[in-house]
Amino acid sequence: MNILKLVSKNLLRRRGRFIFTLLGMTIGMASFVALLSMSDNLRSEVTQQANAMGADLVITSRTNCPFVLMSLLAGDDVPEAIPMDVFNQISAIDGVTSAVPHLTMGASIHGAIVSLNGILPDEMKTHREWQIQAGTFFRNGDYSVVVGYRTAFSFNLEIGDILTFRGVDFPIAAILASTGTNDDITVFMPLSVLQDTYDTGEYVSFIAITVDDVTQIEQYKAAILDIANVTVMTDDELLGSVLGILGSVNITLQMIAAVALLAAAFGIINTMMTAIYERRREIGILRAMGSKSSTIFTIFVLESGLYGLLGGLTGLGVGYVVSYLAAPIIGQNQFMDVMGTPDVAVSLSVSLMLSVLGLSVLISIISGLYPAWRASKLTPMEAIRNV
Repeated sequence: MNILKLVSKNLLRRRGRFIFTLLGMTIGMASFVALLSMSDNLRSEVTQQANAMGADLVITSRTNCPFVLMSLLAGDDVPEAIPMDVFNQISAIDGVTSAVPHLTMGASIHGAIVSLNGILPDEMKTHREWQIQAGTFFRNGDYSVVVGYRTAFSFNLEIGDILTFRGVDFPIAAILASTGTNDDITVFMPLSVLQDTYDTGEYVSFIAITVDDVTQIEQYKAAILDIANVTVMTDDELLGSVLGILGSVNITLQMIAAVALLAAAFGIINTMMTAIYERRREIGILRAMGSKSSTIFTIFVLESGLYGLLGGLTGLGVGYVVSYLAAPIIGQNQFMDVMGTPDVAVSLSVSLMLSVLGLSVLISIISGLYPAWRASKLTPMEAIRNV
């Protein structure tokens, strides 16, 4: 009987123990897979939203904390704190190609929370290169709204339907074509109309800036800071701040998953140590027939490695299902709204799958080294005498 046949037979000898040991490895790897897959796709989604802004510089209030920056990318409510006169001065800086103000507010449609975004219609349409699926785009000062593609689909909205915010009726003037960004889940309103409706005064939440020469970005930042006490960030700095927050959270979650992997590793050690005591007679016979210590060592290492391989494969499948089911639930809070569409969080890259399988096998092999060493040190007389 060759080694592989012997290893497979030994694994299935105690089916109950095999299943429970494999289940421990599966749970550990599944939790790791679910967290890693959602983490990777969350980073991808954040990057996509940042790129969709199309801004060289983003101007926010000086008091905005990093979590507000996440709301900015997610299209959530951001406090209005920048006066319009500051916006006018910034837009007049030589070399500023476009300055697009945004005023974000929370609202509801049929009891479901949506985001309102006050914009300058012509500037915003050009800045984002929107396409209209139906209707006619509004003009500045119109008491009407433009809704994103997913919002229109979710609430079965059509051109001419009435949406009511703060007791004021707004007919739907247009529906945007799908953009694949948070614009799809946003309701847009002329800036001045939103300011009047929500009584915010002459303030906006943030300003997106494009410039003629990106190599002079520091000079533009200095010129803006000379005008007002605000925070000025490049798109890369904004993205880095948000990803830094997500990275800290992900590390914490992965440490929790590591505890499950550690428990699975000790489960493998316990299983293999028990197998040594149960199979002393078998080990003694193998040694008496001329098997080397290295052969015994290899047999036990292969057994533990197979636990890792099988646990990694089943962990990938279970982890995929867990991430698919958990993503919509996790996304139902303000912090994780930045994830965007829930289905984005269930893809598994080839590199992730290979990394998970490699980690699973590595942990299992390391867990089996000590039991394999103990087994390889048994002499034929010791093995048979202790049966």
